[in-house]
Amino acid sequence: MDLSGKVAIVTGGARGIGREIALRLAEAGVTVVVSDVADAEPVAEEIRKMGGQSLAVAADVTSTSDVAGLVEKATDKFGRIDILVNNAGIARDQLLMRMSDEDWEAVLNVNLKSVFLCTRAVLRQMVKQRWGRIVSISSIVGIVGNPGQANYAASKAGVIGFTKTLAREVGSRGITVNAIAPGFIATKMTEQLSEERKGEMLKRIPLGFLGTPRDVAEAVAFLASEEARYITGQVLGVDGGLGGL
Repeated sequence: MDLSGKVAIVTGGARGIGREIALRLAEAGVTVVVSDVADAEPVAEEIRKMGGQSLAVAADVTSTSDVAGLVEKATDKFGRIDILVNNAGIARDQLLMRMSDEDWEAVLNVNLKSVFLCTRAVLRQMVKQRWGRIVSISSIVGIVGNPGQANYAASKAGVIGFTKTLAREVGSRGITVNAIAPGFIATKMTEQLSEERKGEMLKRIPLGFLGTPRDVAEAVAFLASEEARYITGQVLGVDGGLGGL
């Protein structure tokens, strides 16, 4: 998948799945704007050492002004935006009866409002170009639910509804809009789980092993490519078969 000459913004790109997405797109020739509230410069520097072009931008993607600044810096530096990967996300798990207003609002803001703000901010440029790729990271939890994650599940389900609607709005402009629903992915968080808990997770996965951030990144690269030009409004499960049960 050759994406040379394309420019992407990856939110939440400083670590984990976002970092892997940024690196995979760079491998495909994409110029990557890595955005995060954390320090994204190490990822941008890693891309530059690979021979690619990259810019790190600190931004709170729940803030309209920060998002506007992010897009302005990206276009000022590279002249265009072709790909948006809405990856930024948080979890604040709690049973609903004990969930605070703050925990509900924080998760909905980071996981869903940011998708709205970032997509709206890049859309005019993509419409003008008559080419664009928007890929948002949802979750298997947004499809099947999970106890203690009402806020997280609601936000990720919202991403799916947003994706399907926007795909209908902008398809005629050469823009595809898709979502990825990861299942259990091996991250620093899963490393901290007990062996018993990991065993329970693995029993639910038909393939019998955890996915990796690279598995998600490969799916993003595909959906961003010309090879996926006839795919829009879809939710791609990267979950080892978990969502098919």
